[in-house]
Amino acid sequence: DSRGAHRGGVIQLCSLIPLSPPRGPLNLSVVLVPAGVSPYGFRNCIQAPRDPGLFRCIRRFLSNVGAAVGDLPSTATSLNLSVNTLRQVPPHAFAHLPRLYTLDLSCNQLELLAPKAFWGLSALAHLDLAHNNMSVLAAGVFTQLGNLSTLRLDHNPLQKVDPGAFQTLAALSTLRLRGGRLSALEPVAAAVKNLTHLDLLDLCGNMLSTLGPGLPPTLRVLHLCNNSLGTLSGATPGVIPPGLRELDLSYNNISDPELLARLCLHNLTYLHLAGNPLNVVQVLRTAGVSPRHVDVSGLQVGIEDLKYLCQQLTGPLLQRLQLQRLELKAMPNGSLASCPELGALDVSGNRLRYLGCIGRLLNEAQRATLGELVAEHNLLQRLPSCKGTPVLHQLHNVSLRFNRILVAGAGAFDNTPALRQLRLDVNGLARLHRAALRGLRDLRHLRLDNNLLTDLLPGSFADLQQLEDLNLRNNRVAVLFPGAFKGLDHLKILDLGGNNLRYLAPKAFQGLLQLSRLYLDRNRLLEVRADTFQLVQGTLGVLDLSANELHYPSRHLQQLPPFRYLHNLYDLKLQAQQPYGMHVVPQHFFQGLTALRSLYLSQNSLSAIPADAFDDLAQLQYLTLADSNGGMGHLPAGIFKNLSKLRSLNLESAGLRSLGPEVFGNLTQLKELRLAKNELRALDVTLATSLPALRYLDLRKCPLSCSCANAWLPGWLARGPVQVVYLYNYTCGEMGGASVYLHCFDTHVCYLDMGRYLFAGTAPAVLLLLVLPLLHHRGYWRLRYQLFLLRAWARGRWRREQRRYTYDTFVSYNSGDERWVLEELVPELERGALRLCLHHRDFCPGRAIVDNIVDAVYNSRHTVCVVSRGYLRSEWCSLEIQMASYRLFDELRDVLVLIFLEDIPEAELSAFHRMRHVLLRRTHLRWPPEPPARPLFWAKLRCALSGGEEEDREREGREEGCPGISGIPGEVLPQESHLLPQNHHFLSRECALWSGNDGSNEEEEKEERRMGGREGGCPDRAAL
Repeated sequence: DSRGAHRGGVIQLCSLIPLSPPRGPLNLSVVLVPAGVSPYGFRNCIQAPRDPGLFRCIRRFLSNVGAAVGDLPSTATSLNLSVNTLRQVPPHAFAHLPRLYTLDLSCNQLELLAPKAFWGLSALAHLDLAHNNMSVLAAGVFTQLGNLSTLRLDHNPLQKVDPGAFQTLAALSTLRLRGGRLSALEPVAAAVKNLTHLDLLDLCGNMLSTLGPGLPPTLRVLHLCNNSLGTLSGATPGVIPPGLRELDLSYNNISDPELLARLCLHNLTYLHLAGNPLNVVQVLRTAGVSPRHVDVSGLQVGIEDLKYLCQQLTGPLLQRLQLQRLELKAMPNGSLASCPELGALDVSGNRLRYLGCIGRLLNEAQRATLGELVAEHNLLQRLPSCKGTPVLHQLHNVSLRFNRILVAGAGAFDNTPALRQLRLDVNGLARLHRAALRGLRDLRHLRLDNNLLTDLLPGSFADLQQLEDLNLRNNRVAVLFPGAFKGLDHLKILDLGGNNLRYLAPKAFQGLLQLSRLYLDRNRLLEVRADTFQLVQGTLGVLDLSANELHYPSRHLQQLPPFRYLHNLYDLKLQAQQPYGMHVVPQHFFQGLTALRSLYLSQNSLSAIPADAFDDLAQLQYLTLADSNGGMGHLPAGIFKNLSKLRSLNLESAGLRSLGPEVFGNLTQLKELRLAKNELRALDVTLATSLPALRYLDLRKCPLSCSCANAWLPGWLARGPVQVVYLYNYTCGEMGGASVYLHCFDTHVCYLDMGRYLFAGTAPAVLLLLVLPLLHHRGYWRLRYQLFLLRAWARGRWRREQRRYTYDTFVSYNSGDERWVLEELVPELERGALRLCLHHRDFCPGRAIVDNIVDAVYNSRHTVCVVSRGYLRSEWCSLEIQMASYRLFDELRDVLVLIFLEDIPEAELSAFHRMRHVLLRRTHLRWPPEPPARPLFWAKLRCALSGGEEEDREREGREEGCPGISGIPGEVLPQESHLLPQNHHFLSRECALWSGNDGSNEEEEKEERRMGGREGGCPDRAAL
């Protein structure tokens, strides 16, 4: 069956796709396919949704028959392979399609039909091979086509037909070989002589120059037009089969009518000789054919010859007299009076400028029988008044198309009161008199389309009480006056398309009590009002408003819904509004259309559709939103919730980028879904479950990706009754490239438990992103210091065991304190042979300031910070003291000495939180303003800067009375208290915890004592 056949196609196609070998253990995963419908598809053909046996493979650039039909099911009954590039049909090409009834291979490049090319097609009845490149037709090509009745080989450059080419076609009734290069009839006759059921043989447009016997006796119609049979070479009585009834010898340049007598044409009922230089009188005299059976159209006929023709046509009622293409310029009154009674008269294709009233051309008997008059493709310019002329009571059909009629005057059809169909289309009709159509009370169909009418005057159609169809398309009507259609009580179809209507008055359609179809397309309507159609609300079923200028910029209507009264309307066309589409479908726009079954909204550049736009359309069966190039992006959830009877939905080229799971809810009867040419990269899994009746799905040119979002697709595309158009040609979009097909891409990775691995990888990254900004805000300089520390370590610049200091002391001070440093501090310390590092003197020019600060701190044994209010405000000074303190904590050595030049309260220090932690945790010196106390200050400072750890241990037992920093920092010695002012301390201790407690933490106080006693660089209390 079809499912089995297409599964074979899947396996074959997937086997051609190169797959990389597995690099690890084999993973077996089960693809869960949702319950519900499942699809199938064909690589190059489309199965007709309403006819499961019909397959179209048109314009697929196919060059191989096997690739085209290899995956088709055996149930196929009709196959169309036209407009491709097929060059040959190999043997048994269609053997797997035994039920094929119709096969179309036209418009290809076929050059060769192999023997047994159509083997197995015993049920084939119609074969079309027209418009190909076959020059030879060999025997055995049509083997087993015993049921074939119609064979088309026209428009092939056939030069040779094998005598046995058609031998097996026992049931063939129609053979068309038109447009070939056959030069003789005899070889063709030999090939078809055994076809006992052959009824029609068409050989027009070849190069036949000779005739010959052998045609089957059952042949009834033979077309030999457009050949080179001017001399009728080979014409013998045996050429024309006895059963032949119709012979076409037109356009063969036959000039001698006596040659026709050789063919024994007395059995013919129709002989067509148009385009030959023959005189009709000579033909009738010598051809041996009954004059009633000769079509004289296109022959040389004058007025006198016409009278002779009428005399020869004596007898009973002549069903049809054709006088086409006779170059007649005028027909005087009574010119056809000598003809027998006529049923129809056709004078098309002449050069008649005036026809007058047709009753004057005929006799009384003819007027009583004439039922049809055709005068198309002439030069008629006006329709005169026929009041008072003989009346034709049986004339029901008049066609005056393709003329130059400008005016239809009053009483133009007074002599034809029984007209039922009148055609005045494709003229230059600019004015229709009010009384031009008076008296035509039986008229059913009136064609006035493709003219120049600008006004429809009230009362113009007042007498047309039985009119059912009025066509005014492609005129220039700009206004519909009230009462323009008065009297058309039975009118059912009104076509006003292609005019210049901009506005419709409330009473424009007054009097149309039975109007069921109204066409207003291709006008210039700017709006549609509800009261416009109120008068036809009970009967109107079809309304065409396409290609007007309706535009709605907002979702809110400014007036009543335009269709609220049309409760019986079942077909509404609103597509292709000009110039840029409707843009928006307003809310409640379709209110009142409770019986609507078909809605056309394509080509409107829709950008927004409300979710409740279709809520009132409970009976809708067909909806198209195709070619909405405005790009909706997505459809609102529940937009089709009330369309439970919808059967066909066209969303082709609607600019959709996604389809949510709620879009297709409640579409339980949807059979056709067209989503081609959208931007869909993934389809929701609910598509398989929410559309249980789906039978046709078109996803062509959608960039579907081979991602986990579509992991359910391969399993769903593996079986079922839903046809996906060209299913096996869909390749992955941007992710997979053109080498991976969507229906069989690898989905096992989508079912691995990746959550744990993803959490383990992303959680640290998220935490890091949270911590980094906090660290940057709270410890920018500390982090920067660590960076430079890392650089120093990486370069090998830090070697504690091999440390050699360039300076004894680095002096950190503010430029505002530079005078004190240069006049007091530097002379006093350098007099004691200490090497000082000053930034204005010892920093390396051209280097970064931060690099100079780092080198100064680490190349000096101690760092002296001269603290003042200006020092606290300086960012560079803050950096210097921070780096010195980092070195203190890192090396566990007391390298920082603080000198306060001013008395700064703790309240002021709290504003400088970066340095406050250092200033309040370190023992410091204060610069005394009294000169007598300054010697002791210098002594304590020299003691603090006297050396490193090893030097301190070596001098610990040697030095006796060095005044220095005591083991308890900040304490003033008793034996020296008489030298100091009463309320001043040269060495004070201000200690604070990180939490702000004033020395209350016992553990921290012990640690400070330990660090001060070990790394202070001065003797303790006992030494002093």
